[in-house]
Amino acid sequence: MFLGHYGLAFAAKRLSPRTCLGWFLAATVTLDLLWPVFLLLGLEHVRIAPGITVMTPFDFYDYPITHSLVGALGWSIALAALYSAFNRDRGGGLIVGALVTSHWVLDAVVHRPDLPLYPGGPLIGLGLWNSVPGTLIVEGVLWIGGVWIYLKSTTAQSPTGHYALWSFVACSPRSTSPARSDLRRRASKRSR
Repeated sequence: MFLGHYGLAFAAKRLSPRTCLGWFLAATVTLDLLWPVFLLLGLEHVRIAPGITVMTPFDFYDYPITHSLVGALGWSIALAALYSAFNRDRGGGLIVGALVTSHWVLDAVVHRPDLPLYPGGPLIGLGLWNSVPGTLIVEGVLWIGGVWIYLKSTTAQSPTGHYALWSFVACSPRSTSPARSDLRRRASKRSR
């Protein structure tokens, strides 16, 4: 799951308008932000296995600290407590914690059975990453639905939400876009 996580973060803004959207976005990808750290420390492992799924060649064979259900719940509690300590907003903290756990739930839909319930426990995964159309539909519905809910809730308060969203879209990395690639090519020719 990629964009679907962010769609959920946008939708959550409606539940807690006072909470900064950045907290929600970070909460939904906390497990993926922590995972490379544990890889570099040698505490979790992955290997490249082309064809293991049609969407990604990664074989996530050992990541119980970040991507087990028990691990996700632990990180949920930690981030919710961190948010609540900084913002004195228990309701927002609960939503932040729930979003961290939602990452595991959404991953369970797309991953093959490689998500442990607890370290060394049974593995969960419905395998949606074995279907490109299915993955695109589910991701698209979550992303578009989340942004739509966000826009509906922010325009009711002020038009600032629209400006913030389009600023986010305009500033997000587009290294693979044809226009950006063309600009890089032209700049490279000029420097020769």
